Amino acid sequence: MSHIKENSQNIKISNKTDLYESHDYYGVDELLTEDHLLARDAVRSWVKQEVSPIIEHYADNAECPVHLFKGLGEIGAFGPSLPMKYGGGGMDEIAYGIIMQELERGDSGIRSMASVQGSLVMFPIYKFGSEEQKMKYLPKLGTGEYIGCFGLTEPDHGSNPSGMVTNIKDDGDSYILNGAKMWITNSPVADIAVVWAKDEEGIIRGLIVEKDMPGFSAPQIHGKWSLRASVTGELVFEDVRVPKENVLPNVQGLKGPLTCLSKARYGIAWGAIGAALDCYDSALKYSKEREQFGKPIGQFQLTQKKLAEMITEITKAQLLAWRLGTLANEGKASAAQISMAKRNNVNMAIEIAREARQIHGGMGITGEYPIMRHMMNLESVITYEGTHDIHLLITGMDVTGLNAFK
Repeated sequence: MSHIKENSQNIKISNKTDLYESHDYYGVDELLTEDHLLARDAVRSWVKQEVSPIIEHYADNAECPVHLFKGLGEIGAFGPSLPMKYGGGGMDEIAYGIIMQELERGDSGIRSMASVQGSLVMFPIYKFGSEEQKMKYLPKLGTGEYIGCFGLTEPDHGSNPSGMVTNIKDDGDSYILNGAKMWITNSPVADIAVVWAKDEEGIIRGLIVEKDMPGFSAPQIHGKWSLRASVTGELVFEDVRVPKENVLPNVQGLKGPLTCLSKARYGIAWGAIGAALDCYDSALKYSKEREQFGKPIGQFQLTQKKLAEMITEITKAQLLAWRLGTLANEGKASAAQISMAKRNNVNMAIEIAREARQIHGGMGITGEYPIMRHMMNLESVITYEGTHDIHLLITGMDVTGLNAFK
């Protein structure tokens, strides 16, 4: 059993050493560059030192370790593949994916903090913003000085974002913003929100809304049994006056938010592998230590079946993510290909978490092991940024050319 102590901020810190070891059955590491491996090792070390000792405390108490935003900025986890000029890391898409994998190995909520900041806030400002907007916001977002969130999902419009009712009306040098967004990661602690709303012609526009603008509030959502170490809330706009200079000038329509979601879904496809690897690593170690009927349970055929199937599915997901990363680096990764990888890899991870829980027996439901925390987190990841079923239909439409959404 691990022992618990408290630091000066009364945060409970476990002194149980994070003994995680990576698993690479097909030698995928040989396909990575030295820069990829250096980035992975740096983030893995940070997770072991800064996340693993405290994550159970924060998940137990449904609190977000907001202090980690600065650390995430220091290790380059915000916008790793964006140019350094704008606060990014100047790395490629595979490096971005690997960083998300290592963060989610620690906790899906920590990866969410980073992927929302980088892919859903920094990326749209970089891709669709003016030079003035980029220089004003991106460097501070890159260091974690600013925290951002992304407002697309509404209480009545999740999988159908085109039905949004949040709207803006022209009022001289400003727009008047009204509406509400739901299930927004980071919103209660965010300094800015990239918000998508319809103008008076029904065209979807992106706006940068700052937290101190009158009429803007971000109440927290409580009672979550998943992503408990990630802060989630609403965005409420009541006659919020947003200067026209805060409108993203270089995009109109659903292309804007959907392009951002592709970037984030790509990161999730990598991230979920991290959660699966953590569950597998824990189950493999436990199977060699736990004895029943006079021998380690790892010696029994049914346990070996579970472990063999786990590493097989992880390996398939690793190869899928790597190939997707090479396509992304070439600018060839399609939204449908990203949907396939997100759907497959998250489903793979949640199934592995469930099997790993069985290998751990009763201990698998305790905070002594990370299994239930990962399993509960993945119940959100399999739904957000495109549900499991919606991604299936995206693949179906891509291969048939027929639209099941209409």
